[in-house]
Amino acid sequence: MPRLPFIHRTEATDLGQYSLEEVHLEFSNGERRLYERLHSRSPGAVIIAAMPDADTVLLIREYAVGTHRYELGLPKGRMDPGESILEAANRELKEEVGMGARALTYLRPLTLAPTYMSNAIHLVMAEDLYPERLPGDEPEELEVVPWALDRLHQLVLREDCSEARSLAALFIVREVLNHRAPHSEPLADVADAS
Repeated sequence: MPRLPFIHRTEATDLGQYSLEEVHLEFSNGERRLYERLHSRSPGAVIIAAMPDADTVLLIREYAVGTHRYELGLPKGRMDPGESILEAANRELKEEVGMGARALTYLRPLTLAPTYMSNAIHLVMAEDLYPERLPGDEPEELEVVPWALDRLHQLVLREDCSEARSLAALFIVREVLNHRAPHSEPLADVADAS
């Protein structure tokens, strides 16, 4: 395997919550490249697969300015400073779905376009749900849509479900659940996942 390229980063443009970062690379063969990528200044983000039962996931329908329509997807949001991944997931779940979780399992980070963006979103599975609502920052109340995991083949073909992170996360969760021992308890992850 070739050695990793030499990296020199500079922050080129301040864009508020983001910056445009210049990444100067020199590869082992002497080739040099300049990449520009979006760099998030937030501590991170979470995406939550809330499972009211082993066969159902809770989606939300919210307005997506990028597609100028209402989209179905998993609840998600930015982490607050000092918040762990699991704390952020439970807070976002309470804000967007009106449910908390007694069992939270950190599954993995997901990147959208790692060549062009530095940020990742952390996938958390939430189980053993209970009603609890926290005020959120959404401009309107979000519709919660229960979706059977055995109907993912229908969801992926819907025009109003195009967010790649949600779709990838749903397939990951389905695989995790399919390989869990039958009749096992939820996977409670009490370790700090930050």
